[in-house]
Amino acid sequence: MFRGAYTALVTPFKNGQVDYAALEGLIESQISKGIDGLVPCGTTGESPTLNEKEHGEVIAFTVKTVRKRVPIIAGTGSNSTAEAIQLTRHAKEAGADAALLVCPYYNKPSQKGLVAHFTAIADAVDIPQILYNIPGRSVVNMAPETIAELSRHRNIVGVKEASGNLEQMTRIKALCDPDFSLVSGDDVLTLPILSVGGVGVISVTSHLIPAETSRIVHAYLEGKAEESRELFMKYFDLVKTVMGADVNPVGIKTALALRGQITEELRLPLVPASAEAKEAIRKQLDRHGLLAAAGKTR
Repeated sequence: MFRGAYTALVTPFKNGQVDYAALEGLIESQISKGIDGLVPCGTTGESPTLNEKEHGEVIAFTVKTVRKRVPIIAGTGSNSTAEAIQLTRHAKEAGADAALLVCPYYNKPSQKGLVAHFTAIADAVDIPQILYNIPGRSVVNMAPETIAELSRHRNIVGVKEASGNLEQMTRIKALCDPDFSLVSGDDVLTLPILSVGGVGVISVTSHLIPAETSRIVHAYLEGKAEESRELFMKYFDLVKTVMGADVNPVGIKTALALRGQITEELRLPLVPASAEAKEAIRKQLDRHGLLAAAGKTR
């Protein structure tokens, strides 16, 4: 259902508050550069430290700013099923096109518990929903068999896979119907996931290279694998440097701050990147001609 490159938006902050002027600038820049869609309030958007009011307002603001120019997948996951249902309802009411739902973190449910959790949300809110499997953050890994079972629900249309396990991703494609979307949740694995049947990426580094990230996906889907591979490899070191600077979204916020698009502000317990990491990111941006931001907002 969802194909292409979607940017997992950062939430810019200024003096402890959401910086909506900077967020608007990011959204407009992404759309003008050809991104396929946007994802507010995911991990990259520091959703764990957004309060309920902020969470709803960021999604509503994104919907209002986008004006249906590209699809919006709103992050609405929680380790509380009741809260996830509430957040997903709010996203639907705000006008989001779909919801992204992460595996419950910390309480570490069984596979049976995962089925019950995601089924309850899908039953409660009639909106397309994408599962989000990221065991490095949620601790629990959603098995391919579990994903296949959930894929039979009419509202569950895809999975964002960030397990890092290509064998698992291949198994998902083997078990699920062809129209169930496998989407990369890890920028460095976008091309490998496309090779086993993936149809897109929810990307972090597309903040910096939206058109190029979209082209990596679409070239591959159009049968132009070599063009896709060359573009993927061209930016591989940039992606590795930004994503490896610290835990996400520290690296991408550092890069955007160096470009003058946002302030370098995070919410605790996240802290700014080290001087060494910042310099490594600056060098990569300079190497690719990305230090000067098109359409600066700051």
